[in-house]
Order: sequence, then C-alpha cells, then structure tokens
Amino acid sequence: MANDLTYAVLPGAARLLLQGEAAIEMATRILGCTFPMAACTSANAENIAVLWLGPDEWLILDQSTPSAEHLRANLESGLRGVAHSLVDISQRQVGIAVAGVNAACALNAYVPLDLDITAFPVGACTRTVFEKCEIVLWRRADDQFYLEVGRSFVPYVTALLDLAAAELAAA
Repeated sequence: MANDLTYAVLPGAARLLLQGEAAIEMATRILGCTFPMAACTSANAENIAVLWLGPDEWLILDQSTPSAEHLRANLESGLRGVAHSLVDISQRQVGIAVAGVNAACALNAYVPLDLDITAFPVGACTRTVFEKCEIVLWRRADDQFYLEVGRSFVPYVTALLDLAAAELAAA
C-alpha cells in the first residue's frame, strides 16, 4: 500500500503575502476568491488559492503562472489608499504535492502535527516544520497535501520523503 505514495516538485507559481484586514474586501473582488477568516483554513476559486497563515496574514497562490507581476499589479492598483502590505515571494518558495493513501503517515514521520483527517481536515493549512525545515502545509483532499518549502530546502525535504516512502514500503 505504501507504493501509492507520490510526490512532485511543482512548477513555479505566483505567491503573494497579503497583510491588512482592511484590504480583504477589495482583494476578494479583485481575485474572485473569498479570504478565509478562520484560523488555519483556506479558500479556492479557479486557479487562485488563499491560505490563512495568521491573524491578518494570507498567502495567495496562483499556480497558473510562475510570475506574480500581473497579479501584484492588479492588487496594488485596486488597493491604492487601503492600508496593507503585499509582498511577492514567488521566487523564495517551491510547492511540493504529496499524495497517496499513506501521505498523512509519511508526512507525520517529520511533521509534529496530528494529520488524521478529523484533526487536520480537507482545507486545513498551517505553518509548521518538516523535520528542521519551516513549511506551510495544506490539505487539499483526503489523501493530498501541498507543502510550501523554501527553495534551498527542496533537496532536503524530497530526500526525507524518499526515506519515509521506503520505510512505509518496508513495513
């Protein structure tokens, strides 16, 4: 059953960090995606995903393009005069998709959270650690996770995922 575990380093995506609750209403109209207001939740609309990272902080992901230039320009234009902070982090991080029946078990080898579906349901997201690496973890489906990882940590994280898969296969 462990053989179903897969992971893939995803192509570039536009990533923006938005801070400023005053900007949420206008940003929602511009993006066409509701901003989650509850802790550790996410929202999706077409190619856009918005993840709640903390009080007054959201990660905006657009996986349809590696550049945030157009998205950032649209938001900056619409948010002119509204108190906010908008930072392009597209080149800083990389997405990794992890999937399979044993995905939660494999991740739990290195993530200190309870990833049971009842404790970390579909749509849940949070900042956490993967062994010694800070990540953003997002559950996209029962058996699908998305990790945001610092670019320089990708070889480290994928090597650990390989190890977890091998250990599951041996069990």
